[in-house]
Amino acid sequence: MRQIFLDTETTGLSAEGGDRVIEIGCVELFNRKLTGNNLHFYLNPERDSHEDALKVHGISNEFLRDKPKFAQVAQEVIDYLRDAEVIIHNAAFDIGFLNKELERVGQAPFTSHVSNVIDTLVMAKQMYPGKRNSLDALCDRLGVDNSGRTLHGALLDAELLADVYINLTRGQEALMMEISDDQPKHQTDLQIDLSSYQLPVLRANDNELTAHEDLLKQLDKSSGGKTVWRNLGASLAH
Repeated sequence: MRQIFLDTETTGLSAEGGDRVIEIGCVELFNRKLTGNNLHFYLNPERDSHEDALKVHGISNEFLRDKPKFAQVAQEVIDYLRDAEVIIHNAAFDIGFLNKELERVGQAPFTSHVSNVIDTLVMAKQMYPGKRNSLDALCDRLGVDNSGRTLHGALLDAELLADVYINLTRGQEALMMEISDDQPKHQTDLQIDLSSYQLPVLRANDNELTAHEDLLKQLDKSSGGKTVWRNLGASLAH
C-alpha cells in the first residue's frame, strides 16, 4: 500500500480569508517502509505571512519571494499524490487550504485525486480521549524524537507524523509481509499466496489446563451451576 504523509505551512489560519500555502511536505511509505521518494516545495504565496504565523514556522516573506507559485507545481503535486492513501494530522485544516489552491488553478478538490484520507488527530482522540493530541504531544507519548522541531516545518512534520502513525498502528506490523524487489512499487492490489504457510498449533501444557479448569469451576460456582458449557456437556453425555 502506498501511503503519503502530508503537512503544509501557511501565511495564516484562514484559507477563506485569503491566506495561502507557503510550504508542502510529503513523505512516502510503501508497505509501511520509508521509500525516500518525498516531495517538498516552498511556495511564493503572493502575500505576506501574519506575524503569529511567522512565529510558528519562521519562514520569512523575503525567503519566499523567488520561490515558485502554487500554479507552477500544482500538476506535480497532483501526480505525486494520485490514488495514494494520504495521512494528515488535523486534515480539515490542510485540505481546506489545498482545496482553495487547487480551485485557483482550475483543478478538482483534493480528495478527488487521492484514494482516501486518514486524519491522525481523529485517530488519536479516539485512542486517547481527553488528552492532548497535538503532534508534539503524540511524539512525547509514543517516544518519537522531536527534539529537532523548534519551529514547524512541513517536511519535518510529515516525517514525524509518519513515525507517529507507525506507532499508533503498531499492532498491524505483524500483518505486513515483505514483497520481492521486482514487485512493481506502484502496485497497490497485491495478491499474496498463503497456501504454503502452516501456522503452528500451540497446545496448552498441564499447568495451563489445570488453571483453565479451576477458572471454569469458579465461574460455574458463582453462577449457581448455570454455566452454558456445563449444561451443554451434561446434555451431550446423556
